[in-house]
Amino acid sequence: MFAGLEYSTGDYVTVMDADLQDPPALLKQMYNSIKNEGYDCVATRRVTRKGEPPIRSFFAKLFYKLINKMSDVEMVDGARDYRLMTRQMVDAVINLKEYNRFSKGLFGFIGFNTKWIEYENVERVAGETKWSFWKLFKYALEGITAFSTTPLIIASIVGILFCIIAFILIVVIIIRTLIFGDPTSGWPSLTCIIFLVSGVQLFCIGIIGQYLSKTYLEVKNRPIYIVKETEKDKDKV
Repeated sequence: MFAGLEYSTGDYVTVMDADLQDPPALLKQMYNSIKNEGYDCVATRRVTRKGEPPIRSFFAKLFYKLINKMSDVEMVDGARDYRLMTRQMVDAVINLKEYNRFSKGLFGFIGFNTKWIEYENVERVAGETKWSFWKLFKYALEGITAFSTTPLIIASIVGILFCIIAFILIVVIIIRTLIFGDPTSGWPSLTCIIFLVSGVQLFCIGIIGQYLSKTYLEVKNRPIYIVKETEKDKDKV
């Protein structure tokens, strides 16, 4: 997809599947929306998932709920890569040079005006999907790690919880020992130590993860801002 966008030369560029699951008949409506309504992109989303196993549809909807809570980039449920874009938007996508490219996130990240067209899922004309459940699962993980650092924060949160549990257990053990004695010496204190040490370790890992996340985002080398149009562009028109 990146190669196609980079070598394209037209004022308008579309991305669509070759198996005709993306209805070509929508292109006229998409073009009219960009030309007459002032949009930079017209994208499509499926409102039904006919032909998909129910378990895959369930996890797909779950993924979009999770990613939209964890990421600052909005991703539309059922979104397809099938879209028509202006040259300015295509150039913005090309400027994102990262190797691991989660396309739905990249399209949302650049933030151009986008209109969504809904359509029912269409059966492919020939062939079978190459996307197995495992491949889709790995692709979902790639999307989460590419547009969210929340998984790194989880380590810190779990570490803090472990420390709190350890302190509570220590207080309970001290009170119980003072009131009832200590008939089973050894294992309660050992349990507290394990919880406390594990909590401190996880908390420290979470802190390290936060620093790594900053490095990770810097290495992506995404532009700090994207210019859609300048006064010079208006003068040319």
